[in-house]
Amino acid sequence: MENFKSGFVLILGRTNVGKSSFLNSVIGEKIAIMANKPQTTRTQIKGILNRENSQIIFLDTPGIHKPKTKLSQVMVQTAFNSAKDVDLILFIIEATSKEIGKGDSLILEKIKEAGKKTILLINKIDLVKKEELLNLISIYSKEYDFEAVIPISARKGDKNEEVLTEIEKCLDEGPKYYDEEVYTDQTVKTIVEEVIREKALKFLNDEVPHGIYVEVDKLKKSKTKEDKKIFNIDAIIYCERNSHKGIIIGKNGSKLKQIGTSARCEIEKMLGEKVNLKTFVKVRKDWQDEDIIVKKFKTYD
Repeated sequence: MENFKSGFVLILGRTNVGKSSFLNSVIGEKIAIMANKPQTTRTQIKGILNRENSQIIFLDTPGIHKPKTKLSQVMVQTAFNSAKDVDLILFIIEATSKEIGKGDSLILEKIKEAGKKTILLINKIDLVKKEELLNLISIYSKEYDFEAVIPISARKGDKNEEVLTEIEKCLDEGPKYYDEEVYTDQTVKTIVEEVIREKALKFLNDEVPHGIYVEVDKLKKSKTKEDKKIFNIDAIIYCERNSHKGIIIGKNGSKLKQIGTSARCEIEKMLGEKVNLKTFVKVRKDWQDEDIIVKKFKTYD
């Protein structure tokens, strides 16, 4: 197709600035889990957007934070290594920032090192006054020659078209890398694991969520007695302490049931099929420093 553009667009930002909210909103499908907790995204997620004259492949990365375990080291390294091979960077910051903090300063340095075209998205603009927003724009504009600076509300998605138009301006002519119907490279197994983890993030106390890891043990398609298709899924929620196990299960299994029921409903919507979901909880101490698990999240050499 003549004048057709395509390219890879990396989404960078600190934890909890709204990267996953933006990605889900702009793609129109839920491919990245969202929760009001830091470090929600652990791996690099591709979201593929097909437009009339372009195909934009978004790469959502783990939020930048100070690493304390092997897993968090891999998460941060994944984000920064991805900058080397993309066509454009979307740098998302919070409108509530008064200055360039340590995390954002580190990201800016990596952007400067990569020398990539970058669009600055200032999220959560509904939380600040116009004067504060203009001051923040001025501060960042002095630090880097951004292709565009766009104030947004990722959850509302009302500036999506403006953002996409600016992205297309920055991309070169190129091929379609993926078929029209493809909107993510995530497997069903990965999506199920992430949905269960999202529900755990939503319903559990603050001291538990980032000490959990979900692994699908069984994923099998079969038919019910009524000859309808059904996914039979067994998933294990690993946690680091016995005390956490008790919290996840809850009194008489109430908390685990809440997590499982909510996850099952969402998985059914995403897969368009009935789901029989069984969840189990096991203790796996210090799993965040286990090489066998950490390497699953490693997307760089």
